[in-house]
This record gives sequence, C-alpha cells and structure tokens, in this order.
Amino acid sequence: MSNVTPANETSDEDYGSPTYAWYVVTILLFAYVTSFLDRTILTLLVEPIRESLDITDLQLSLLHGFAFAIFYVALGVPIARYADSHNRVRLISAGVLVWSLMTAICGLAKSFTHMFLARVGVGIGEATLSPAAYSIISDYFPAEKRPRAYSVYQTGIYVGMGLAMIIGGYVIAVVPSIEMPFYGHMEPWQVVFLLVGLPGILIFLLLRTVKEPSRKGMLVSAEGSTVVSFSEVLAFIGARRGAYGYVIGGVAAKSLAFYGVAAWLPTYFMRTFGWDAQTIGLWYGLASIIFGVIGINTGSSVAMWLRNRGYTDANLRICLGAEACLIPVGILASLMPTPELSMMFYCGFIFFASFSVGCQAAALQEITPNQLRAQVSAIYLFVTNMVGIGFGPTFIAFFTDVVFKNDASVGYSMSLAVAFACPIGVFLFWRGLKPYRECLALAKQNYAAPS
Repeated sequence: MSNVTPANETSDEDYGSPTYAWYVVTILLFAYVTSFLDRTILTLLVEPIRESLDITDLQLSLLHGFAFAIFYVALGVPIARYADSHNRVRLISAGVLVWSLMTAICGLAKSFTHMFLARVGVGIGEATLSPAAYSIISDYFPAEKRPRAYSVYQTGIYVGMGLAMIIGGYVIAVVPSIEMPFYGHMEPWQVVFLLVGLPGILIFLLLRTVKEPSRKGMLVSAEGSTVVSFSEVLAFIGARRGAYGYVIGGVAAKSLAFYGVAAWLPTYFMRTFGWDAQTIGLWYGLASIIFGVIGINTGSSVAMWLRNRGYTDANLRICLGAEACLIPVGILASLMPTPELSMMFYCGFIFFASFSVGCQAAALQEITPNQLRAQVSAIYLFVTNMVGIGFGPTFIAFFTDVVFKNDASVGYSMSLAVAFACPIGVFLFWRGLKPYRECLALAKQNYAAPS
C-alpha cells in the first residue's frame, strides 16, 4: 500500500449524465427516508409501548438504541467489504426488504424480548444502506459536487424522522385497536409498525431502475492490483489516524448528543408540558423536516463557498463550527419554562445538528480511495452509531432512572448529554484540522480522481 499510483484519469464526462446522477441520489434519498422512518417511529410510541409491554425507560432505551445498533454496527464492515467489490445496488435492495419486514414484525411483538429481536433485524437490514450509498454517490459525482449530493441524500435523516413523528402521531390518534386473523387483538402502536413497513416494497422496485456505476479513484499497488485486504484497510487508516480518528471521534460525540436528544424529545414534551402524541408528533415532525433540510443544504452550500475560496479543509471547518453552535441551544432547549420556547430552541438544535451532516461524509470520502470507501464508511458508522444510537438514548435514560430517579427529570438528562458530548466534539474537530489537510494533499497526489 505504500507504493500507489492513480488508477485512472477521469474527467467530468466520465461521471455520466448529471440528470441521471441526481435521479440515483433521489432514489437513495427515498431509501434513507424509509430507513429513518422505520428506525425512528419507536420514539413517538414510548408511552404506549411501555404500558403495553410493561417495561422501563432503560429497557426502552435498549430497544431504541442498543438492539438496533448491535448488528447494525457489527455487520457494517463485512457488508461494506462486499460493497467495495460487488454490486452495491443489489446489496441495498436486499437490505430494504429485510428492514421493512422486520419493522412490520415489531408490530407483532408481545414482549420485550420479541421487540428486541425484531429491532435487531431492522438494524441488520439498514446496515446495507449508507456505506454502499456513499460509495455509489462518489462514483456518480466529481469531488467538488459531492458535498451537495451527500447533503441531499442525508436529508433523509430529517425527513424520515419528521414523517415518523407526523405519521405516528396521526395514526395513534385516529386508528383504533383491531382484531387480526391468526393473531388477535392489535393496539394502535402495533398497527403503526405494520403501516410504516409497507413503503419498503416501493423502494425495492425503484432501486431496480438504478445502474451500478463504474468505480473511480482506485488505489493501485506497484504490482498493478486494486484488491485490498482488510488488514491493509486498517493499516491505511492507522497511517492517517490523526485525520480519521479526530473526524470520526468528533462526529461520534455529536451523535451521542443528537440521537440521545432525538430519542427522548417527544417523551420530554409529554411528561413536562402534557402534550399528546399527535401534537408533539406534528410539531417535532415539521421542525425536523423544515430545519433539518434547510440546515443540511445550507451547510453544504457554505462548504462549497469556502472551498471555492481556497479552504481545502472546508468540510471539516463546517463540522467544527456547527458542533460549537449546538452547545448553547442544546443545553438551553430543555430548560425553557414554556413548550413554545423549548421547541424554538430545538429548531435551532436540529438546524445546527444537520448543518454538517453532508460535510461529514464528504470529508471522509475525499481522503479515501475508491475500494476502501464503503469499508471506511462502515468503520465510521460503526463508531458513530455505536456511540450515538447505541449509547445516546441510554445515557439519558441512565441519568433519568438512576441519578435523578424521576421520570420528570428527562429534560435535565438531555441537557447533560449535550453539555458532556458536544465540547468533546469541538475539541476533536479542532485537533483534526492539520492532519486532515495533510491527508487531503496525499489523496490528491495518489488516488483522487481529477475533478
């Protein structure tokens, strides 16, 4: 791996039709929306699930976080190795079917164990999506256009979360308990899971229209081989640990705060201000969609503006600034005396959390050769999702259940999560600026496809 040469000389024309490239991003966006709809719907259903299955906040946090994350992150690397050498579109298609089916099965759960196993299945299916999607997008867009493409794809986070809140709140309010053949009585929250699993069928059919792109920016050994072992992947990252470590660590810190807050925000408004599921679902859903979409696209635009003015590390600068802004709004949001003020601050929290999302992905893809991109993405997602999804909700539940010993203190626990995690993220991003610039120079010299 030490002796490398550019694998291919490419130009803008080699990326094919820009119209088709954006079509591909749109289909991947639909898939991402569906995945976040399926993984997030549990957030709004905390109270009816807790009552129906007779479980605690801590057990619920495990359903929302650890159960989903354990196989999502464990299978990420082997799936990504497959994606770096096989058909990525087919891989995503199979994953869509798995996570949609397992989401529907969540609606059949009659115990904590049943629900836990179904959530594990959702995580297994969703592990196929983002590493392969990042790699596909990199092969459809030149470097200077990738932040915008990644940002559009990752608006799926906020649109999916928003739709989960709006749809879930509405269905809970209007759908009665029903009797199902061969199963029996189903409560409204169970019907919600069945309904949100259905869109996966449409996404699967749309993915059949997506072409697997040719691979660009390959790393080539002195012997002319493009095959890279996993030990070589780890050696590559280890040699550049100053860049990869600080970037991934900074995102992980933000993820702990963001996913922790996102998991418990509806519950906070219900317990603190007495809002019902439909009300918080509507307002939180609209806030996620509006401010998430605005934030992520504004962040990519600012990154492109900085890049055009000579800041090669623009993507990482955006990550640093956005995480710094999260600290005051995230701490104060759960300390406001009225629900209106609290929601206003949470709109700011969503805006700044989304601001750097596209830049995070672009920053890593920019310093990584093609046949390592899905694997690097998987390692990145392994760390950030294990910390964020795996421990974020549980971090807050621990303080609520064990430290404060009061369900009404969930807001204080949310503020503590932000105060703990986000300053660490700011420090890590700041420390990563110099080694990141050094890795950018190496990438441009050795394996970056000319843009």
